Formats: sequence, C-alpha cells, structure tokens
Amino acid sequence: MAVNSAQAIWRSLQLPGDAISRLRLTEQPDPAVNSSFRIGTAAQTAIGLSGLAAAELYKLRTGVEQEVTVEAQHAVLEFNSEAYYAIEGEDRSKFALFDDLAGVYRTKDDSYVRIHTNFPHHKQGILDILRCEPTKESITHAMLQWTAVDFETEAANRKTVATALRSFQEWNAHPQGQALANAPPVQLIRVGDAPKREIRGCPTRPLDGIRVLDLTRVLAGPVCGRTLAAHGADVLLVTSPKLPDLPNLDVDTSRGKRTTQLDLAEAGDHERFASLVEDADVFLQAYHPGGLASKGFGVADVAKMRPGIVYASLCAYGWEGPWKERRGFDSLVQTATGFNVAESEAFATYNGSDAPLTPKPLPLQALDHAAGYMLAFGIQAALCKTITEGGSWEVRVSLAAVGRWIRSLGQLDPTVAFGKGPPLPPRDMDDPEVAHYAVRITQAKGDGAVVQEPKVMTALAHAAKLSVTPVREGEAPLRLDAHFPQWLPRDV
Repeated sequence: MAVNSAQAIWRSLQLPGDAISRLRLTEQPDPAVNSSFRIGTAAQTAIGLSGLAAAELYKLRTGVEQEVTVEAQHAVLEFNSEAYYAIEGEDRSKFALFDDLAGVYRTKDDSYVRIHTNFPHHKQGILDILRCEPTKESITHAMLQWTAVDFETEAANRKTVATALRSFQEWNAHPQGQALANAPPVQLIRVGDAPKREIRGCPTRPLDGIRVLDLTRVLAGPVCGRTLAAHGADVLLVTSPKLPDLPNLDVDTSRGKRTTQLDLAEAGDHERFASLVEDADVFLQAYHPGGLASKGFGVADVAKMRPGIVYASLCAYGWEGPWKERRGFDSLVQTATGFNVAESEAFATYNGSDAPLTPKPLPLQALDHAAGYMLAFGIQAALCKTITEGGSWEVRVSLAAVGRWIRSLGQLDPTVAFGKGPPLPPRDMDDPEVAHYAVRITQAKGDGAVVQEPKVMTALAHAAKLSVTPVREGEAPLRLDAHFPQWLPRDV
C-alpha cells in the first residue's frame, strides 16, 4: 500500500514515473504503533517521497541515480522525534510536550472542546474567554457554561485556538470539510516566470548550494527545514526576538540549520531580511494567512523580488472555505476533523466497552510530521521544475489536507491495531529501540560568541537512507540566535 500511495502522490506533481521504482519501503508497515490509523504507511510514505525528491534533484544536477530506503519503524519514531533526544549535562527527558492546561474539556452540550495553550498568548486568550483561573479545575467548570461550537467560534473570533470535537461524518458535512473534499496533501502552483535554473559545479549532496529561509515554528515547518538541511541546503532559521519560543521543540527541529533573529517590524531588520530574500532559493513560511503579505513578503512580493524562488506555505485548514484564515495546530486539527472520535470508537471496539466515549488522540503528532515531509517533498519537486521548466513556484500544504490523506489510507481492524500495534518506546535514549536509530551531534560553534566546550546532543537519525548521498546530520545550534543573518558562500 505504501508504494502505491507514494506513486499516486509522486505522479500528481508530474514527476518522472520511473523514479518510483527506486523507492524501497517496508512491505507490511502496519501496525507500527498502537493506533487504528495506518501511521506506519503514512510515515514511510511521506519520508520516502521527500527522500526520493532529493534523489531526483541530485539526478538532474549530476546524472547519478540512487535508491531511497525507508524502514517503517524508524519512520514512525522520527514522526515523534521531539520526544527522543538528550543533551549532555541536561535533564530534558521528562519535559512536557504540551502545557499543563492543554487538552479536552467537556461542554454543556455533552460534547468536548480541545484547547492549545503552549504559547502564553494563546493560553491567556482562552482564560480571557472563560474568565477563570489558570487551573484545569477552573477551566473544567467554566467550559461547562459553553456549547462546543460556540466556544470554538468565540476563540476563532478572538484569534486564539480551540476546536470543537467532531466525527468524520460531521466534518464531511461541515463547510470547511466540503471545501477540502478534493484537496491533495501537497500542491504546486507556478506563480511567476523565470529562466531555467542553471546547473553548475559538482554537488556532493542533492541540495548543495541551495539557500533556504525558514520562518516556521512548532513542528511541521521546522521538520521540513531540518530535512532540507540534511540533504545539504544552507537553512537559515529566522525567528523574532519578540515572539515566544518553544525551546524543547526548537532544539530538535533546528538540527542542521543555522539560526538568527530579526524583528521585521524594525526598519533595519526588515531591510536586512529583504536582502536575504534576494539571494534565497527557497522561502519557507507558516505565518497565519496574510501575515507576511502585510509585511511585504507575500508570495507575489517574494516572486517579484527573487524570480525563480520556491515559496512554500503551510497553514492549518487550507486556502479555500470559511476556515481558510483560521489558526490551528496538529492536536486541534485532529479534533476538528474526526480523528479523535474515530480513534476512540476503534479503541472501544477493541476493549468491548460500552461506556461513553472520550476523545482519543493519535499517539503522536502525525499530521505535523507528515505535513513537514510533504512540504520538503513539494519544495524539492519545485526545485526540480525550476531546472526543467523554469519559473517561480508556490508549494502549499495544510494540516487538514494531510489529515484527509492519512484518513484515506483507511483504518486497521481494532484487534490488530491495539492488540498487535506496539506502544511507542519510552522517552529514554538508552532504550534499545531508540538507541538503535540514534546519532550523536555536536553543538554548532555559531558566530560571534565562542562556545568554549561544545555540548553533544543525541537524537534520532534521519529515516530516509539514500544510497549515494547519505543525509548530513549536521550540527545542533541549541539556541535561536547562534548565527549572523547572512548566507554561507556557495560552493556550487
């Protein structure tokens, strides 16, 4: 099934059909984890497509073919990479992936709402609506005064984040679900004219000499940037010093990148960023819809500044429909689009339980990670097109459309899913399964301040194995301001 799914998506972008024969995937990838959804298939397919696109780009640049191999179990662990890393001298093994207040709460119409409170402003927005104290008990009581959809709507109106629980059937009937009914997991759109990209030098990796501006946070976008860096790109992660960060995620997803900070509201930083755009090959962003256009860096602006650019956009709910401007995260999209209900129903069938169902999330952030690799796949496919066709290209990926694709893979029989599907291994780098896929990475020296004794980070290796150009694990910046806002010299 995985190869068939990969083939369909590969061909949807009009890429050479013979390349799919060089993709090697686990024949029976599921159940790779205790979920009723085909997470093993989704993980190795998304990672495999990204690796195969890198191989195709390398072939266009050098004429050299290679095979790409992805093992399902490794891929599933990489879909949870933020849980599996360690830094010498630090105890991060028990850090929480979610804020204490995040989760689902019952509403007065006997439904549920999921709130996301990892960022301080989102947490405060929820508390302001509920007019309650920052405790689970207080939120539980206050939420019972709301219906699920009313609270979801109020949160959206206040530009904070929460979603009502829905089944697949309810999402299908929802106007946004209908708007996404035929949405592919990744889309390429030609947005401008430009000459064909010249092939120069002798690259040793698929993305050698490719410059990527990464303006993403949390998981999906940062996973994409990390993947491009592993294939040789100079990825410069640009964050604002005025926005909150998520250090326990950033440490993992910034591996292989260089990191710098600029405030686009400041004239000097805005000008410096514009100069970076003019010499970039890829512009990767996950701002809320319209957020960068208001600063002069929307897709049309950037394509005009840098003809031949690949502009990659990530959003929660797609580019059509009433929710196209709505903010969202993986856990919220899972809840809104039916996954939490379907997983709960499957688990109840396995248990033989007739108790009232409670929402059950997927065991990992599958939508985020799959979207990240779909973005990397789309970006590299677009880079291929800049060689073969020329032009400037936009890559579009939404969490909801990726979720629709995962749903289309079908569900396992509950007795197989939960009876044979193994739980994720413990968050311990000494666990045999985790250690089998682990690599050691040295802290980057950075620019300016000298790192006296670089730390060593242990993390999961990349799951895509390329036979000629193995991925580059790189260094770990370990902070968001390790480098100057400038490009490295191009070798090719």
